[in-house]
Amino acid sequence: MSSGGGDRPTVMVTNDDGIDAPGIRALLHVLVSSYRFNVYVCAPDSEKSAVSHSITWQKALFAKPVEIEGTVAFAVSGTPADCTSLGISKSLFTSVPDLVISGINMGSNCGYHILYSGTVAGAREAFLNGIASISLSYDWVGGKSTINDFKLAAEACLPIICGLLGEIKKKTHPQNCFLNVDIPTDVANHKGYRLTNQGKTMVKMGWRQVASESEGGKMLSTMTMETSSPLGSESTLTNLKHELAFQREVKGSQVDNSDTDYNCLREGYITVSPLGALSPADMESQAYFNQWLAGVSAL
Repeated sequence: MSSGGGDRPTVMVTNDDGIDAPGIRALLHVLVSSYRFNVYVCAPDSEKSAVSHSITWQKALFAKPVEIEGTVAFAVSGTPADCTSLGISKSLFTSVPDLVISGINMGSNCGYHILYSGTVAGAREAFLNGIASISLSYDWVGGKSTINDFKLAAEACLPIICGLLGEIKKKTHPQNCFLNVDIPTDVANHKGYRLTNQGKTMVKMGWRQVASESEGGKMLSTMTMETSSPLGSESTLTNLKHELAFQREVKGSQVDNSDTDYNCLREGYITVSPLGALSPADMESQAYFNQWLAGVSAL
């Protein structure tokens, strides 16, 4: 175990909602008040949701000390993956953490959403560097959830954190994966832990045209153009005098009805999904492209 302070293990916490977000603050309160860990914090200085595993390249990062009781904490100008990389490098802290915890995210991270998640990337970055890690997400629902639910979620996950640290101490934990944990909306009445697999559920997104800020709120459909052609035609798009503004919107959803992370979460379980960094195709696709590639070679 790390020697950050006595025999207590050292955990480093990051997230993607930013260092001031209620999820990470609730997690830190529970970790510190348990008196079981040395706690480091290296989290983004602002919200970095849905940045996936992006990193800062060829530009300096800035780390500012932050006062969070019971911790050594820094707010960093980078992404969650940046924060983890910097936090485990011994550039900020005197020791390498035994475990990296990313979260608690405001919103679940199941199915294909895992690919977009900065929270999951914070844990994945530690895994890529040989350090055990967990990403934690709470299934926040507006009108039902309250800030206190983050504290309940952190308390519900404490046995998982302690259990994994026990395995790390004994050097018996699997090193070919990290854990993605989702906590149900009604966390006070959760049904216990459930080992699950990543499913294929995702929200289908589209785009809508919105008002241009540079036009002072004027709708883009009334912009001055050099042609009367309808918006969307090639000639119009190449002759616009002003930039266009678009915003994502939800168009629908793709739900995986099998016994996977999303459905188990909806049933009220705390889902625990082991993840790796590689995404191999299924055997059927491998067989298809093996035959296809042989044909391409003959062309």
